[in-house]
Amino acid sequence: MVVGAFPMAKLLYLGIRQVSKPLANRIKEAARRSEFFKTYICLPPAQLYHWVEMRTKMRIMGFRGTVIKPLNEEAAAELGAELLGEATVFIVGGGCLVLEYWRHQAHQRHKEEEQSAAWDAMRDEVGRLALALEALQAQVQAAPPPGALAELQAQMQEVRAQLCAPDPPPAPQAASTSQEVSSPEEKEPAEA
Repeated sequence: MVVGAFPMAKLLYLGIRQVSKPLANRIKEAARRSEFFKTYICLPPAQLYHWVEMRTKMRIMGFRGTVIKPLNEEAAAELGAELLGEATVFIVGGGCLVLEYWRHQAHQRHKEEEQSAAWDAMRDEVGRLALALEALQAQVQAAPPPGALAELQAQMQEVRAQLCAPDPPPAPQAASTSQEVSSPEEKEPAEA
């Protein structure tokens, strides 16, 4: 069921317009029955409409300056009731259009506010990330250069190599001096 394509508000407005037609018919009946309604509400617009319509028709046909007779009271009351019924339907339909327009505008305004809030949130996030990037760049610049780190690692490897190297065998000179110390004693008994 597609709800977004046919909103309930439009269905409601269509229902109101359909209800306005019987309302217009009741207004017509009341205008025919009520003398006040007939005299002050239906007759003046009907006579004006008749005058404008006949004047326009006469000008189109080329008759200028002819006097237009007003409608009799019965025909004017009928025409006035019809005009009032049509005006009622028109006003209800126009009201529905205006309400739909206002609803659409409110929806658009709400949508724009949401987009604006989303853009503001993104701008704030970008600003926060820019500050974090600046802080990281400052840390990178404060760190020792990569060449110094490589030199320090090379020195540490040399020291490890020296510490882990096996003890050198005794030098041959140390063995010969110990033989020299013991050999004079041996030589003395031999001379004796």
